[in-house]
Amino acid sequence: MNPLQTLTGRLTSTDTDIQKIVTTCHAWRREKNAGAYADTAGFCKSATTVEIAEHGHVLTPRRYVGAEEVETDSEPFEEKDVATGPHESNELFAESEMLEQAIKANPRWPGYG
Repeated sequence: MNPLQTLTGRLTSTDTDIQKIVTTCHAWRREKNAGAYADTAGFCKSATTVEIAEHGHVLTPRRYVGAEEVETDSEPFEEKDVATGPHESNELFAESEMLEQAIKANPRWPGYG
């Protein structure tokens, strides 16, 4: 796969994501057969005008929805195998370098190419 497609894929919504947004909006508007709306951490929250006013009428994404619960690593830091760290870092550096080259090679990015 082209590295730029990988980068684009990370930034592009899938049909499933779009359907989730549409379904949630219909439920929030209480449309017939839309199901029940529920606030979802990291995704959506029905903020009241009072809550919005408390933030100086600012509607910044993620201000109200908070963060999704993430499963944490149960292994204590002191017990981690530090020998795997450099290997993982090298893989991430290599991927970063590949993506940087793909961006620089794309004439649509201002200042690159």
